Amino acid sequence: MKLVVVSAGLSAPSSTRLLADRLAAATLGHLDAEPEVIELRDLATEIARHFVTGFPPARLAAALDAVAAADGLIAVTPVFAASYSGLFKSFFDLIDKDALTGKPVLLGATGGTARHSLVTEHAMRPLFTHLRALVLPTAVYAASEDWGQEGLERRIARAGAELARFLAPAAGTAAPDVDTAAAIAPRSPTGAITSVDPAEGFTVVPFEERLAALRVG
Repeated sequence: MKLVVVSAGLSAPSSTRLLADRLAAATLGHLDAEPEVIELRDLATEIARHFVTGFPPARLAAALDAVAAADGLIAVTPVFAASYSGLFKSFFDLIDKDALTGKPVLLGATGGTARHSLVTEHAMRPLFTHLRALVLPTAVYAASEDWGQEGLERRIARAGAELARFLAPAAGTAAPDVDTAAAIAPRSPTGAITSVDPAEGFTVVPFEERLAALRVG
């Protein structure tokens, strides 16, 4: 099983790479997988050359192949101008249109302020939905003040556990059946994917009962 981590951080060290490493560790704590980290800053020149020539240099071709061959993907970007970085977008613009179809993807982003915390939802999630990836329910945004806080660690742990549940069937030789898929990809009673573990149980109150309670009140 192969887990690929794409980090678009520009500095060394970078908070983006730190978040990517934390998300990978949280995932690998639940399963046995082979991780590979792709640092986009090391490929910036090759990415630009590919756009100009139409042919990827060897290192970039290897990175694109690694993403296509991965069982699961962690993608983390810094926030620039309230969205993902241009380097991040440029790399995924070069991915084959079918390479991420049905592939579980865990999203992460870093920024200097919590005001950009919705970048994972209004920018990153639509991008990977367009690529037909299976985007996990929990995305992790880390502002500068979040580091060292329990809230960030809890979000990282929850996101890593979700990705591990989606990746678990990849260790087998066949696609999971419906029951297995439900176990590793938690769903609500309506069938929507959720971060709630089914083992914890659900309390479902019919809508008619809710209306009746309002009338009585």
